[in-house]
Amino acid sequence: MKRVLAIILGGGAGTRLYPLTKLRAKPAVPLGAKYRLIDIPISNCLNSDIQRIYVLTQFNSASLNRHITRTYGMAGFSPGFVEVLAAQQTADSPSWFEGTADAVRKYQWLFAEWDVDEYLILSGDHLYRMNYAAFIHRHRETKADITLSVVPVDAGHASDFGLMKIDKQGRVIEFSEKPKDHALEAMKVDTTVLGLPAAKARELPFIASMGIYVFQKQVLHDLLNAAPAQTDFGREVIPSAAKNCNIQAYLFKDYWEDIGTIEAFYNANLALTYQPDPPFSFYDEKAPIYTHSRYLPPTKLLDSHVTESMLGEGCILKECTVKRSVIGIRSRLETGCVIDNALLMGADYYESPAERAQVLESGKVPLGIGANTTIQRAIIDKNARIGRNVRIVNKDSVQEGSREELGFVIRSGIVVVIKNAMIPDSTII
Repeated sequence: MKRVLAIILGGGAGTRLYPLTKLRAKPAVPLGAKYRLIDIPISNCLNSDIQRIYVLTQFNSASLNRHITRTYGMAGFSPGFVEVLAAQQTADSPSWFEGTADAVRKYQWLFAEWDVDEYLILSGDHLYRMNYAAFIHRHRETKADITLSVVPVDAGHASDFGLMKIDKQGRVIEFSEKPKDHALEAMKVDTTVLGLPAAKARELPFIASMGIYVFQKQVLHDLLNAAPAQTDFGREVIPSAAKNCNIQAYLFKDYWEDIGTIEAFYNANLALTYQPDPPFSFYDEKAPIYTHSRYLPPTKLLDSHVTESMLGEGCILKECTVKRSVIGIRSRLETGCVIDNALLMGADYYESPAERAQVLESGKVPLGIGANTTIQRAIIDKNARIGRNVRIVNKDSVQEGSREELGFVIRSGIVVVIKNAMIPDSTII
């Protein structure tokens, strides 16, 4: 894998994940009590022995840059690196990134300097564990110009994806973006060609792109230079290359989730608490997910009741109840709290007892979740201050709403408390 350069696309403004992306880049959004989204593709690269990794981003990249610098500093004698490339305006390129292909095009002068055979293009907002070595081996074995990683999909979900048709050799011959009715029926394929068992192939007769690609080095540069107006890989560059390029499909058979929306992000996090076998697990010694080592103390439970939940390090839970929730690092839950089907992202720092007393005396709310507060079906972003006797339960069953001036929004019925927000005592949401 030393002949592979990985390029992770950090995405645009992350509007579908707003307000979690209000103050941070999408790949820097916290995940699973202690990780960040960017840790998934980087860890997959490192576990696949791919050590040259660029991350492209253009919005709120400060926290992403800080996380990568702290977490993935390679030894001085290693050729490996993980580096953020932020969008920049130059005389030759006065505009920002305008799409996935455009982001790579604007930095292709840098990528061209590396003596590699393939570029591995990845997305920064997916949850999955994948051995890219097997993916690249398939690419080389079929002598492909481009290989797309695909997942099998049933008829009920197929219209949500960009679909492909393949021939008997696994070569991609047709693309269709979110087809319906007769157009959908026409996109059925025999997925046994890609190694799916016959029974599964009947259940899952469509294949959808994961947004993960391997390009031959020169092929990528030729395609980007030949059509400078094409800005997106999935919708423009790759479909237009199908006639003249050998585009192969690689079937990925394990768990994969695009967590680019608030609802998908919430569901993917809470699915981590499933017992006994969650769809995605961080408990794999052979393929660990790496993140920043914070050297926090163990979590402390003081007469609390916790069921089917994940707790990050350095938390203090005092006489409270937590049900099927994810509790992030440095979270503090006071007496009488009930946290039910919620995602708490925790805090970046602690408040000492003296500081908390001073905050209370001033009539403000200390960091964490106040006494006798109930939180259900909600996401509480980092450093939020939730007062005492608060109820965050979406009492009016609102599906979409924005009260940013009060510190929260509602997306798909999920209340999202914004980073650094303060919710006063006795508030009902």
